[in-house]
Amino acid sequence: MNNRHDKILFWGCFIALITTSYAFISRIVLCGTQFKADFGLEGVQVGELIGAGIWPFGVSIIVFSLFIDRIGYKVAMIFSFICYIVYSTMALMAYSAIHGAAIGDLVTARHKGLQLLYWGSIILALGNGTVEAYINPMVATLFNRDKTKWLNILHAGWPGGLVIGGLCTIKLSNNTDWRLTLGLILVPAITFFLILVGLTFPKSEREQAGVGYIEMLKELGMFGALVAFGLVFAQLGQVFEWSSTVTWILTGIVVLAFGFLTKSIGRPFLIFLIIIMMPLATTEIGTDGWITALMEKPMKSAGYHAAWVLVYTSAIMMVLRFCAGPIVHKLSPLGLLATCATLAVLGLTALSNTAGAGIAAIFGAATLYGIGKTFFWPTMLGLTSEQCPKGGALTLNSMGGIGMLAVGILGTPFIGYLQESKATQELQSKNQVLYQSVAVTKSWVLSPVLGDYQAIDPVNREKAPLAQTSEAKATMDEAESTSRYWALGRMAMFPGFMLCCYIVLILYFKSKGGYQAIHIESAAPATKPTAETAAAG
Repeated sequence: MNNRHDKILFWGCFIALITTSYAFISRIVLCGTQFKADFGLEGVQVGELIGAGIWPFGVSIIVFSLFIDRIGYKVAMIFSFICYIVYSTMALMAYSAIHGAAIGDLVTARHKGLQLLYWGSIILALGNGTVEAYINPMVATLFNRDKTKWLNILHAGWPGGLVIGGLCTIKLSNNTDWRLTLGLILVPAITFFLILVGLTFPKSEREQAGVGYIEMLKELGMFGALVAFGLVFAQLGQVFEWSSTVTWILTGIVVLAFGFLTKSIGRPFLIFLIIIMMPLATTEIGTDGWITALMEKPMKSAGYHAAWVLVYTSAIMMVLRFCAGPIVHKLSPLGLLATCATLAVLGLTALSNTAGAGIAAIFGAATLYGIGKTFFWPTMLGLTSEQCPKGGALTLNSMGGIGMLAVGILGTPFIGYLQESKATQELQSKNQVLYQSVAVTKSWVLSPVLGDYQAIDPVNREKAPLAQTSEAKATMDEAESTSRYWALGRMAMFPGFMLCCYIVLILYFKSKGGYQAIHIESAAPATKPTAETAAAG
C-alpha cells in the first residue's frame, strides 16, 4: 500500500461495503418473516418492500457518478452515513408505530409503519448506492498500479457483510424484536464514518491527470448512455408506472445530450465490456436465489438453519477475494475471468443435475459455481478501470450500475421465463387437460423479442377443480421442480457467452504483446505514488 493514510482510507471503504451488504441481507430475511407478520403483508407487498431497498441502489450508482468528482468523495461518504442514520430512525419508528398501537388502531398503525419502512428502505438503498459510487473510484485512484487486485480485496467486504448478517440472522432468528437486527447496521456505519470523516480524500485519478469532464463523458459515449440511462429510466418506469414511451423519450434526451457534448459513440473496448456485464450480472446475482432455494430444503432436513448456506458460500467468496493478488498476477485479469466463466459453466451444469441428490452433491456443485462467480464483479470493475482510466468514476460505476439494473429488469425475468415455459411444457406432456385448466398466457419485458409465454397461474392452481386432487398437485409440483433444475442448466449459456468474449479479448491483447493496464500520468499527485506493480498478462 502507499502509506498509513491510504491503509486507513482503504479499510474505511471496506467497512462501508460491509455496511451495505449487512443492510441488504438483514432486510431480505426480515421481509419474508417478521415484516410480513407484523405488518400483515401479502406476497406482492413483500416484493414491493424488498424492491424498495434494491432499485435505488443501481440508479444512485449511475446518477452519482455524473457529479461525484465535483462534490468530492468525502461529501458522498457523509451523505451515505446520513442515509443509514435516517433509515435506522425510520425503521425504529415503524416498529414503535405497530407495537405501541391499540388493537382497534392496528390497521392504521400498520399502514403508517409500512410507509415509514418503505421510504426508509429507499433512503437506505440510496445510501448503499452512494457507498459503491465513491469507494470504487477512490480505491482505483489510491492503487492505480494494481487496481484489479485491490478492487477484489475491497469487494471481499460484500460477502464479509453477508457472513456477518447471516450469523446475526441465525443468532436472532427466535427474537421477535427486529429493532436489534436492523439496529446492528449502525455498528459498521458509525465505524466507517469515524474512520473516514477526519481523513483527507484524494482527488480522482482522472482529475489528478488533468482529464476534462467532457473527455470522461466521451469514454462512456452515446452507446454507454443508451444502456446505462435506458436501464435507469426503465427501472423508474416500473416503480412509478409510466409508459415505455416516456422511458424512450427520457433516454433519447440523455443520449442526444451525450452526442451533442461528446460527438462519440463511446470507447469500443468499453462497449464490448458493457455487453459482457449484463450476462455476467445475471450469472452472479440472478441465479443466487435459485441455488439457495435448491439447497434450503436439504439443509432443513439435515437439521441446519437455511442461512448457513449463505454463510458458507459468502465465506468462500470472502477468502478467495482476499487472495486475488497472486491469482491476478499469475493469470492476468482476463485469464482470471475466463477461468471463472469456465467454472461457472461447469458449476451451473452440475447443479442442474442434482435433482434428488444428497446434500453433499448439492454443496459440491454449489461450491464449484461459488468459486467461479467469486471474481466476476470486482475483476470486471478492475478491467474497466485499468483499460478506461479517463472514464474515471463514470465508466467504473456505470459498469456496476448497468449490472445491477440489468439483472433486475432483464436477467431475473428471463430466468422466470425459462422456468415457467419449461414447467408448462412438462405439464402439457404429462396431462393435457390439467394444463389447459391452469395455464395462462403472459407477456413480459422481452415479449417483443422472445414472445409471450405460458405459465401455471397460481389462482387457477388453487381454484380450478381439476387441480385440487393430490395427483394433480403432485404432477404440477414435479413439473415445476423439473423446470427449476432445467433452467439452471440453461443459465450456463451466459458464462459460456462470457467465456467466448474473454477468449476474444485474450487473443486481442496477445496480438499486441500481452495484457497491460493503461496508466494516465498525474499532473498533480495528491498521494504518494504506489509501490505496487501493474498486473501483466
